[in-house]
Amino acid sequence: MDFLGAHVPELLPGNRPLPPVQGAVEAPHGTTIVAASFPGGVVLAGDRRATMGNVIAQRDIEKVFPADEYSAVGIAGTAGLAVEMVKLFQLELEHFEKVEGAQLSLEGKANRLSTMIRSNLGMAMQGLAVVPLFAGYDIDREKGRIFSYDVTGGRSEEHGFAATGSGSVFARSALKKLFREDFTEHQAATAVVQALYDAADDDSATGGPDMARRIYPIVTVITEEGFRKLTEAEVSEIARAVHERRLDQPDGPRAALL
Repeated sequence: MDFLGAHVPELLPGNRPLPPVQGAVEAPHGTTIVAASFPGGVVLAGDRRATMGNVIAQRDIEKVFPADEYSAVGIAGTAGLAVEMVKLFQLELEHFEKVEGAQLSLEGKANRLSTMIRSNLGMAMQGLAVVPLFAGYDIDREKGRIFSYDVTGGRSEEHGFAATGSGSVFARSALKKLFREDFTEHQAATAVVQALYDAADDDSATGGPDMARRIYPIVTVITEEGFRKLTEAEVSEIARAVHERRLDQPDGPRAALL
């Protein structure tokens, strides 16, 4: 980012001038991203649908990417700009590690992503916003941590769980009732799939598990052993179990009143 800003600043996403347009700019948007922590780390997941207005632009888009060995980014907002930002973020972290001989701290990674989001503010003001969710395993604190952002690059650390994107209200509400501090890794993965299922139930821009096409959410786990993406077989087993349970309880599991 600093190199581009010094030599060819016009290549930075936030510095690219947009031609004058009437009405909203139609570009594929990705939603929804959810995260939940458990004693051994954190789970970050996303649905597979990208929309462009009222049209489904893509049914199997990937929205969760490894940032480095111990962190991951889930993208929501304008898909093209978000993917470009993630690739640049990955490159910056790799460059830092090669130059310094050590990884940037998780806090430092979160701050750097905040700066990159802020550089896109010009685009965001024109409707092309990028609002990611960042999660990783903090080696120093020996626990998983989650960071959310706004379009200005404002960063907040979330405790327990978080969600972003158009279906985030419904996903966060589901996690609010399902989350427990003593989750196992499998329970945390099941909880985020349940949350995405609830988001898809009430938000048309969020895609639920597509059993016919075998398109399931992307679910990733970050622990002290590093980043791991659950296989299609693992996610399909969770998604099918959730779906089977919903045939009897369409609104999902019930939380205790007291």
